[in-house]
Amino acid sequence: MHWILRYSGIIALVLAIFALEAVARDLDQDEAYRLREEGVILPLDQLLRSALGLYPGARLLEAELEEEDDVYIYEVELLTADGTVRELELDARDGRILKDEEDD
Repeated sequence: MHWILRYSGIIALVLAIFALEAVARDLDQDEAYRLREEGVILPLDQLLRSALGLYPGARLLEAELEEEDDVYIYEVELLTADGTVRELELDARDGRILKDEEDD
């Protein structure tokens, strides 16, 4: 019983991390295509133009479409001209940048 009290904070943190991970859902190609065709989200290439404009000379490393709390988000990793990896989150409906930070 004593070990439960000692490690309860760690256990709570681990459970919270798993709960947060469960909130985001990766969408496959078929879902992304359907949402684009229905006009729910913008095409990735359209949003990438503005994101790449922030970092001239950057290259796309990875992109995926996720649904988080009923919001569609493109998660994009860019390699900037100076060799920094940037992680951006773009609202797939209107292209707003929700997050832009250096990736570890």
